[in-house]
Amino acid sequence: MNDVVPCTGCGKRNRVPAVADGTPQCGSCHKPLRWLVEANEADFAATIQAPGVVLVDLWAPWCGPCRVLGPLLEKAASDYAGQLKVVKVNVDAAPGISGGFGVQGIPTMLLMRDGNEVARQVGALPAQALQRWIEAEIPTKR
Repeated sequence: MNDVVPCTGCGKRNRVPAVADGTPQCGSCHKPLRWLVEANEADFAATIQAPGVVLVDLWAPWCGPCRVLGPLLEKAASDYAGQLKVVKVNVDAAPGISGGFGVQGIPTMLLMRDGNEVARQVGALPAQALQRWIEAEIPTKR
């Protein structure tokens, strides 16, 4: 599934695939694009394979803190374009994924590098705390 994302540099709309070699960039000005995708049990393993850091958001539509966290993760995907991929997983639709990670509460966020978990956060964070948590794995912000 491809998402259409406007470039923050030139405004051109670009298709961003869930799985790609490298990181998505604008076809016109080559600026890195926001990479935020949804995954399910069938494509999760392929979706988390990406260069750099992948933030997996395990959430559910009925979860209030999960809904509050959503816009913060969209902003993080934009702020760290080219360095961070955000993968959203609805735990109701993909219980095998959350079970495989031993998740007992949502929202749970996992930071992954090369398909391996490097950090975990259970519960929603305020914007600045979320930024600090991400920057522990991505030290320089573009």
